[in-house]
Amino acid sequence: MALRAYTVWDRPTRLFHWINLATVLGLAGVGLVILNNKVLGVSPGGKVLLKTVHVWLGYLFVINLAWRLLWAFLGNRFARWSAILPVGAGSGARFRAYLRGFAAGDPPRYLGHNPLARLMVSLLLAMLLAQGATGLVLAGTDLYFPPLGHWIATWVAAPGIDPAALVPGDESAVDPDAWAAMRAFRSPFIAIHYWGFYLLCAAIVAHVAGVVAAERREGGALVSAMITGRKLLDRAPVDAPETGSEPGGDDQT
Repeated sequence: MALRAYTVWDRPTRLFHWINLATVLGLAGVGLVILNNKVLGVSPGGKVLLKTVHVWLGYLFVINLAWRLLWAFLGNRFARWSAILPVGAGSGARFRAYLRGFAAGDPPRYLGHNPLARLMVSLLLAMLLAQGATGLVLAGTDLYFPPLGHWIATWVAAPGIDPAALVPGDESAVDPDAWAAMRAFRSPFIAIHYWGFYLLCAAIVAHVAGVVAAERREGGALVSAMITGRKLLDRAPVDAPETGSEPGGDDQT
């Protein structure tokens, strides 16, 4: 069966994907050590160091995510919001048609995200955004790091103490009442960040399972496409532009 190569994912989209994967794995690994610091015998100073590494990885994660959200306005047709969000005229009909085809073992071929993938990608982006936003708040409450660190330090510093002199993990220079109020302010953010991590892990597993299932049912070289930018399809995609399907590379068998 002849396979045709189509140019789909542009370079910024591919870079985002792999940088996001690397930072999420790094954040998850360091985060799990922080969560289990007592069991692992991590010292207080070691915990602060781990949190510092976690925050710096988080900054890279947030910058990369912000770039992807911006690129959804600037990238090629497959990187834009119109090709990501599971909305628009006929979206319900396309979703039902895809599910019927998938259940029958022969789903419609898509150059960009198929209707089911749009739901998953939108969910993942929302969860990543929630993790990034809450993480920035916690960077300020735990380590006095930007963007909220100066405000937090000013809030909790004891009278006569320079907020810039506060040391993460040291409560000797903080006002007890202000510290308690800050911890109450922090509480919902840590809860969202904590449970969001586990939900994100579940969503990532579902995403990988979906990629494997789609690869088996419809092909497309989905993993390699996120490296090369090209999908290999055995028939014309239903989301090809009216002027053509943006072929790229030679046909392959």
